[in-house]
Amino acid sequence: MSIQWYPGHMAKAKRQMIEKIKLIDVVIELVDARIPESSRNPLVDEISSGKPRILILNKVDMADDRVTTSWAEKYEDQGYSVLKVNAQTGAGTKSIPDLVHRLTADKRAKLENKGFNSRSDRALILGIPNVGKSTLINRLANKKIAKIGNRPGITTAQQWIKVGKTMELLDTPGILWPKFEDQSVGLKLAATGAIKDDLLDFQDVSVFLLKCLLIHYPHELRKRYDLHDLPLFEVEPTVDDIVTVIDDIGKRRGCMMSGGYIDYDRTAELIIREFRGEKLGKITLERPE
Repeated sequence: MSIQWYPGHMAKAKRQMIEKIKLIDVVIELVDARIPESSRNPLVDEISSGKPRILILNKVDMADDRVTTSWAEKYEDQGYSVLKVNAQTGAGTKSIPDLVHRLTADKRAKLENKGFNSRSDRALILGIPNVGKSTLINRLANKKIAKIGNRPGITTAQQWIKVGKTMELLDTPGILWPKFEDQSVGLKLAATGAIKDDLLDFQDVSVFLLKCLLIHYPHELRKRYDLHDLPLFEVEPTVDDIVTVIDDIGKRRGCMMSGGYIDYDRTAELIIREFRGEKLGKITLERPE
């Protein structure tokens, strides 16, 4: 399955961001802690134009804590200021304005030395669709300003948002990039809900998702679906191995068609929905190594 999604408003958003970057002091990039690398847009490096960068690992409540810590350490070693956040509850969000203010200290000092009055810090917040950007903005602004929803593509226009007395945020539509060179990136984005479901083949996504679970989270898979005979794979499972697991899940969950056949579409959607709904526990689909 080849996954691509690049609506016209995303291309327009990119052009507008490049035009306004000269007004920005700090670039905040929001990523999904379950897929930190795959949810990073390579266009952000082009858009950021050397500005100080904050990398926020959001949805940490849904991700494997140990792996999230490893990702944070890796990005810090690369020179990013990293924060681990749960935008839904607000955990970790209060430190964002203070961090932005620290990163703009040198710029403020230079302006003041030239006789300019200090102004609010201006931050550009970027993130792919459904990464929780609008939820985070509403949390920072302490009121419902940005539209939110459990589906990608909610934000379709830019807007400036006041955060307290010290910061202004430029909100932007979530942007994907025109082509995924590595199709596993598209599959990870699909599994976590960053791409509209009506563009997906759930069976392909569920096969990919199960392969990750069988390698890294077999105990969680066994417990959720009562798969007592599920083997531990020392090598990467084959497609036949994965289909056998899908058959077992379909039978146990009653995803059957007339004649006693497995309804693979229903079973695939069940697996994806339960992963997204945290029924399998705290899962991360990629690792720093």
